Amino acid sequence: MSHATGRVWSPVITPFTAELAPDRERFVAQCRWLLDNDVGLAVFGTNSEANSLSVEEKSQLLDALIEGGIPAARLMPGTGASALPDAVALTRHAVAQGVEGVLMLPPFYYKGVSDEGLFRYFSEVIERVGDARLRIYLYHIPPVSQVPLSLALIERLLKAYPKNVVGVKDSSGDWSNTQAMIDNFAADGFQVYAGSEHFLLQTLRAGGAGCISATANVNPGPISALAKAWQGADADAQQAALTNTRKLFERFPMIPALKAAAARYSGIEEWAQVRPPLVELNEQQRQDLFAILDEASFDMPGLKDG
Repeated sequence: MSHATGRVWSPVITPFTAELAPDRERFVAQCRWLLDNDVGLAVFGTNSEANSLSVEEKSQLLDALIEGGIPAARLMPGTGASALPDAVALTRHAVAQGVEGVLMLPPFYYKGVSDEGLFRYFSEVIERVGDARLRIYLYHIPPVSQVPLSLALIERLLKAYPKNVVGVKDSSGDWSNTQAMIDNFAADGFQVYAGSEHFLLQTLRAGGAGCISATANVNPGPISALAKAWQGADADAQQAALTNTRKLFERFPMIPALKAAAARYSGIEEWAQVRPPLVELNEQQRQDLFAILDEASFDMPGLKDG
């Protein structure tokens, strides 16, 4: 099933104060800026430092977005956790707010777990949340979680919960795996998202849904533009430009680099703050990043006005 226009989501970076507390006001402003660039909000993703946030902090930030006028239909919060009750609590809270869906990591602490164990985990979350509105996007990120989601597991979940398990984010970085997910499941409406805009055009041409990408935090306009115009004559040129920009950021630790860029282009230095165990870019790294961004005429238009 080919999509007329693709969709782009950003795992929104989480702003912290100097005391390492989440800054709700700045978070809402960042989400508004992303929405202005037609990018959906996959809050509490990997690049959101989500696993450095407590369930309570994530629930409060989600409430702040809704209270700040962010449409729930543009939200896909990450709700996976190693502890089953944490995943259930956060998923239940998100569904009650009317979000578009939730992006769910597997329980990632224990390695080498079986498909049976993973099936039981997702099944328990679905049954305990017990809400027909629950829409789960599975999060396959083996380079980080070390707990892959096999095609057989996805197939079993789709058979058991066809109305609740609606898509996947594939952050394997392995195109053949993304292709297999599309080939096996997309014909029935299952939405396959690439985990990087590097694969955006390939994903859309193959029948996937779009991408959920770290660099949508800093380059949202051009990424969403390609998702809309991927059938146009200059799509390959647009893709090449997106890939080049992403590669600039990939030269540095990704989360600190995204936040350094947000600090620079917003004029708000606190954006550079990360929570331990992450550390911000050092002065040399910052200078190097800004130099290559300037050379590429990179900008984050509208961020300062937000």
